[in-house]
Amino acid sequence: MRKFGKFFLVGPMGAGKTTIGKMLAEELRLTFKDADREIEARSGVDIPWIFDAEGEDGFRRREAAMIQELSELDSAVISTGGGAVLLPENRTLMAARGVVIYLHTTVEEQVRRTAKDRKRPLLANDNPEDTLRKLMAIRHPLYEEIADIQITTDTRGPKTVVQSLCRQIMGED
Repeated sequence: MRKFGKFFLVGPMGAGKTTIGKMLAEELRLTFKDADREIEARSGVDIPWIFDAEGEDGFRRREAAMIQELSELDSAVISTGGGAVLLPENRTLMAARGVVIYLHTTVEEQVRRTAKDRKRPLLANDNPEDTLRKLMAIRHPLYEEIADIQITTDTRGPKTVVQSLCRQIMGED
């Protein structure tokens, strides 16, 4: 396994990118950055507001700029939004500048984990499960395309996932 000082977490919403990212960063003694939170902090508004005001294309432009900026850090664990892989330049950048970790979860688990979350603009509709299925059909191949490491988070607690990731990163698995 190639060793880098940067780790990009990709995967669908509800996979645990933020939770696992924070824990992984702590375990590896690295800085943690959440691309979505960084966008919100810089813009002073939340992601749903950006979607409403600028549409998904406007948000994706902001996201690409943030991933570019975060990729320039010497070392960090960087959590990306579920759709960050949609732009080829994001995939190329992440694959070239760090280890890409795909946190995989089933659509059923995504539904369970996101059921009460009102801050996900793409799920603000009458059938979020159908939306998640459609998103997974498009995004899963893109996550797999750039992943150096893939791990399923469905039936495992975050601590167990982080322990497994650390073993893989250190070449012990």
